Amino acid sequence: MRLVLIGPPGAGKGTQAGVLMKDLGLIHVSTGDMLRESIKKGTALGLKAKEYMDQGSLVPDQLVIALVKERLERPDAAKGFILDGFPRTPEQAESLGSTLQAMGMPLDVVLYFKTSIQVITRRLSGRRICGQCGKNYHVTNFPPKKTGICDVCGSTLVQRPDDREETIAHRMEVYEKQTAPLIDHYCRTGLLAEVSGDLEVADLNKVLMELFKKRGFDVVLTSTS
Repeated sequence: MRLVLIGPPGAGKGTQAGVLMKDLGLIHVSTGDMLRESIKKGTALGLKAKEYMDQGSLVPDQLVIALVKERLERPDAAKGFILDGFPRTPEQAESLGSTLQAMGMPLDVVLYFKTSIQVITRRLSGRRICGQCGKNYHVTNFPPKKTGICDVCGSTLVQRPDDREETIAHRMEVYEKQTAPLIDHYCRTGLLAEVSGDLEVADLNKVLMELFKKRGFDVVLTSTS
């Protein structure tokens, strides 16, 4: 199964991707993580991407798609993948679609996590990150063992400026404006499936399993949990 996840920050895409990876045996392809990995390994594409990032410029779409292609050519992608963080525009979606078609790996479903501003605010405002090692926490959903201290390295946890309540509403306005054309694009292709990002993880996972079955996928869980 080949999936794209779209939705606002705080919609739970990353959390649900982790569950689907475990249950269905898919790989999770996050473009942000992929860029960082390629740069760390010093690959040819990673070095090109670093040039743009060092200049404060956006990495060109074609370079990101080349990185995605490189990742999906690995054997572990044969069973399927979850693409998160890309595409962000209809133009990127068109280029990605052409590349995947040429690889014989067309998308099966694009999941749109429609989420209310109330839930987004609650989730994002509770997020904390370790300033040293980057591990993520949440004050209620995934708290550290010791309040304000990272379990991994013992450093102080901080709240990102864009996770503060006063900035979240503006982020959502920008997101909706930028993403609406992408949602329309995938709606026209028949790939879009809208689900509620307001649901808790287990409830949303049940909805997704039913959706996959209705679309004709033989869902076989690889997880024993």
